[in-house]
Amino acid sequence: MANVNADADVVGALRAAGCVFAEEEAELLAAAADDAAHLAALVARRAGGEPLEHVVGRAEFCGLRLQVGAGAFVPRRRTEFLVSEAVAGAPDRPDPVVLDLCCGVGALGAAVAARLGAGVELHAADIDPAALAYARLNVAPYGGRVHEGDLYGALPGGLRGRVDVLVVNAPYVPTGEIPLLPAEAREHEPAVSLDGGPDGLDVHRRVAAGALPWLAPGGRLLIETSERQAPLTAQALEAGGLTVRTAVSEEYWATVVIGVRPA
Repeated sequence: MANVNADADVVGALRAAGCVFAEEEAELLAAAADDAAHLAALVARRAGGEPLEHVVGRAEFCGLRLQVGAGAFVPRRRTEFLVSEAVAGAPDRPDPVVLDLCCGVGALGAAVAARLGAGVELHAADIDPAALAYARLNVAPYGGRVHEGDLYGALPGGLRGRVDVLVVNAPYVPTGEIPLLPAEAREHEPAVSLDGGPDGLDVHRRVAAGALPWLAPGGRLLIETSERQAPLTAQALEAGGLTVRTAVSEEYWATVVIGVRPA
């Protein structure tokens, strides 16, 4: 890309649009621009409310640079806690099977595979073909395979009983709270990645109910939730036949419910 400078006018336009970190965003936009006209177009998109990650086409997550774009859910920093918990509990062998369900752009699967290293068998599945276009790019460096469909219905039968680490960042915002989300999310990210139904846990219950046949003995399901919803998420995993605990991080302001298939 061309060497385009972000001048005071760019910073001023971003600050006027309400961007708190206007200087940093200006540098990222300039780095993504081909020339001054392109930079002006990118600034206009950002000032118009598009997520920065959509505008520049990438997101930073767990030290990885992931491909994202218009219509895709942007990985959140709090979800890095789920990655840490998944890696800490992964089996100590060179060929674990990792499944990123409701994968979106494949951030969780890519990050877990990157930390576990070569030998991981990585699968990612989602119902949204637009998100999967980015997921294919993001999991490719780890040999990841992408499947399109509704939850477990997307998966090849050969995965049954083999999944060691099942990571899930399914939608868990209650339908009635969607209007309270920041405009960046509710106007630019797909509703299927945000709306979890009346109490936010519709997808959690479906994931929990179907997990057991896919997990290997001792396999773990890790699902992000909120501190308020965690007891209900835990109940769903228990009803699904898993042994459950909840992990909370004050640093990431994140809650993860973990269910283990009995060995």
